[in-house]
Amino acid sequence: MTNTIVKAFGATASTEDLKPLDIERRATGKDDIKIDITYCGVCHSDIHMARNDWKGASYPVVPGHEIIGRVLEVGANVSTHKIGDLVGVGCMVDSCQTCSSCQQDLEQFCENGATFTYNSPDKHLEGKQTYGGYSTSVVVDEKFVLRIPGNLDEAATAPLLCAGVTTWSPLTHWKVKKGDKVGVIGLGGLGHMGVKFANALGAHVVMITTSPEKGKDAKRLGAHEVLVSKDQVEMKKHQGSFDFILNTIPVGHEMDPYLGLLKIDATMVLVGAIEPLEPFSGGNIIMGRKRIAGSLIGGIKETQEMLDFCGKHNITSDIELIDMQNINTAYDRILKNDVTYRFVIDMKSLK
Repeated sequence: MTNTIVKAFGATASTEDLKPLDIERRATGKDDIKIDITYCGVCHSDIHMARNDWKGASYPVVPGHEIIGRVLEVGANVSTHKIGDLVGVGCMVDSCQTCSSCQQDLEQFCENGATFTYNSPDKHLEGKQTYGGYSTSVVVDEKFVLRIPGNLDEAATAPLLCAGVTTWSPLTHWKVKKGDKVGVIGLGGLGHMGVKFANALGAHVVMITTSPEKGKDAKRLGAHEVLVSKDQVEMKKHQGSFDFILNTIPVGHEMDPYLGLLKIDATMVLVGAIEPLEPFSGGNIIMGRKRIAGSLIGGIKETQEMLDFCGKHNITSDIELIDMQNINTAYDRILKNDVTYRFVIDMKSLK
């Protein structure tokens, strides 16, 4: 078997729009699965990487780590999937598999460095880097290929592979259960999934937002209450009452108002802001033995558990389907919060 050249969309510089590219994919190895990509979700991380906001981008950047597709080829050793199966690929395509994190199914914390779906050194193509799902096909080690429940809408399942597991992981790691009062801060791509999952887990879900106009949609998604964080009277009523808060705000922000909402020994988990936060009062966590924690996507085992849960409860993302050729407009709209709630690319438009 030989390497192949496939169509893709990517950025060749931080200041340029994404445009058509031809990229190289490796031949299907004995442990590999070749996937015909049908849909790919658009994540905020795609924009950050394409525009080098986090520094370290290596061009060309072909984003996309919310990949849905059909199996085209399988290697000789592959036993988990067969040709024609509906599968998914999330934020990782490889890890060392031997470190303590990998042994605990926490590949995202691989001590030797996980291979991310794009902009990571490619172990299989010397001197090359990984390219993501804004392309017609991809070749991935079977350990990193996920089963997609057949009852779910294909396109709307794509964002589960990043936004889904990013919110599912902290909710289950901190053992959110029936009857817990759970706050979800921010109703965007992450927040709307947090509301759906917390509701399905049996929690009493409170959408915490600065925008009163989002209340109706939050309740449609499964929130039982809406708390407008700018309303000091309402915020005071909820003081010290939350068992868990999922904070999806994507930028640095003031923490103190939200810390006051937590019960004794309760936790607020950050999944959105990976930049400096505004200074907050130590007293707000000391008085009540409260915790601030962070969470990063999820391992492969956990991601599969999330997908299976979604199949059982018929949970998908709320999406807007776009053609590949409209990706630059979609990026601009995301930066203006003008999407309900995730864009997904129909890859037929690239073929």
